Amino acid sequence: MIGIVLAALSGLIWGVGDFSGGKASQRADSLLVVVVSKAASAPLLAVYLLLVPGALTVRSIGWGAAGGALGAFGMIVFYRALASGAMAIVAPISAVTTALVPVTFGLASGERPGAVALTGAACAIAAIGLVSAAGGTGGPVTARLVGLALLSGVAFGLFFTVLAHAGDGAGLWPIASAQVAAIAIGAPLAWARLRKGAARPTGSARLWMVGAGLLDMSANALYLLAVARGDLSIIAPVSSLYPVSTVLLAMLVDRERLRPVQLAGLGLAATALVLVAS
Repeated sequence: MIGIVLAALSGLIWGVGDFSGGKASQRADSLLVVVVSKAASAPLLAVYLLLVPGALTVRSIGWGAAGGALGAFGMIVFYRALASGAMAIVAPISAVTTALVPVTFGLASGERPGAVALTGAACAIAAIGLVSAAGGTGGPVTARLVGLALLSGVAFGLFFTVLAHAGDGAGLWPIASAQVAAIAIGAPLAWARLRKGAARPTGSARLWMVGAGLLDMSANALYLLAVARGDLSIIAPVSSLYPVSTVLLAMLVDRERLRPVQLAGLGLAATALVLVAS
């Protein structure tokens, strides 16, 4: 039960972090937002490492670095797909694929959760697609676009899967390793974008970036703690419900109107949480 609670919290916080990152990206280059936000979370990560002791091993560092590289790659591909303007196609495909990948790995590795929990996981995956849906495509839908959306989802899903293999006694060291790897990959790309005249963060964008970094890293930590206490095939779909809080914030803060399909997704997400917790 504690694993489900931690997973739900990680999804909630990830969604708020995504909203913050989205607000920052409206005011500055998106790749720069990713790199600076991750760097800004370093002090809080140091505190977490002290609060949650763990063994610093080659395994924890290696799996964490692999996760960080996959996460950074997925984000770069995801933003490239979103640049087409067809967010209504890209977001659901990427989000559902993100949830399906760890479920597949979990079941293939021998996990056998109960029928009710599996039904809840299936509801969560369906809810992710519904909540992520937006009105209109906003751009041409091509095979390349769908491929990019699938590729970003696979990368994000592998991020979930890889972190789950870092070892139960590793504490939060895999998250530290993942952050370093993501910054190492993203920093040169962000610097190149700056040299080409990309928008620099100013004023409120900096605050949104810092908030996004602190929230994203905290959600990563909660997910790692959750997956150490439950099956990957159940924890990952629950954590992947992050679009729910993003959409709710968009409604409350930006006064965006929810479509009926998104409202249905919110109801299905609540159903999924009840089922996996039962």
